[in-house]
Amino acid sequence: MIVVTGATGNTGRALVRTLAEAGEKVIATSRNITGADVPEGVDHRRADLADAAGLRPVLDGADALFLQNGGASAHTLNVSDILDAAKAGGVRRVVLLSSLGVATRPESASHGVLGLSFEEAVRASGLDWTILRPGNFASNTYAWAASVRAERTVAAPFADVALPAIDPGDIAAVAAAALREDGHTGRIYELTGPVPVTPRQQAEAIGAALGEPIRFVEQTRDEARAQMLHFMPADVVETTLAILGEPTPAEQRVSPDVEKVLGRAPRTYADWARANAPAFR
Repeated sequence: MIVVTGATGNTGRALVRTLAEAGEKVIATSRNITGADVPEGVDHRRADLADAAGLRPVLDGADALFLQNGGASAHTLNVSDILDAAKAGGVRRVVLLSSLGVATRPESASHGVLGLSFEEAVRASGLDWTILRPGNFASNTYAWAASVRAERTVAAPFADVALPAIDPGDIAAVAAAALREDGHTGRIYELTGPVPVTPRQQAEAIGAALGEPIRFVEQTRDEARAQMLHFMPADVVETTLAILGEPTPAEQRVSPDVEKVLGRAPRTYADWARANAPAFR
């Protein structure tokens, strides 16, 4: 049995579906999960990663655990307690969803320092572990959906700075392989899309998927900061703007790891836009 935390997120939702389609017994968990969030026949349980004791009944009898990094609430988590609960429940294998920022922004409190503490706890757990470090998510552009639906417009900063955005479905596919197969223990996989893509090109890809032109409006850094502060802590905003505006060579590098694990190239942003076009209609 495999427990998937963060099961209502973009990666977790895709992972639950992938595992269920492969015939695995899955327990999908998040704080507010409902039956509508999972495929028919998949068990779902409400649980909070910040409450390790409350996770114990969910983890009882599990063989493997997909552990997401807590997102905005990561600072409230005691990862060692979560891992102890997992071991007490019988878990032998853990796959951690970390971040490329652990390697590229080690000085960042949100992207580097906290992420590294999670990784260190997993490596010291005594479990068979695999760490996934994705870069920029294609699904971040869901943030444009409302303006595309209403005005066929995208507003974003750094119009012509390219990053190799990854489809969360590919992250999920790699996670499923690491959870189900031998040969991934002790591995750290950096996960990216196949080519760097700019915000302007992403808007064009959404337009192509919709069959309508999308107008692109380049924001200033200050305009983007003001918008992001509505839903992100200030330190996360500053690091995110630095990655989007002045990415390091490592953040722009295309990693071979998705293809190594899956035996195929990662999907392009245009592939993701076509698959998710209904969100922008």
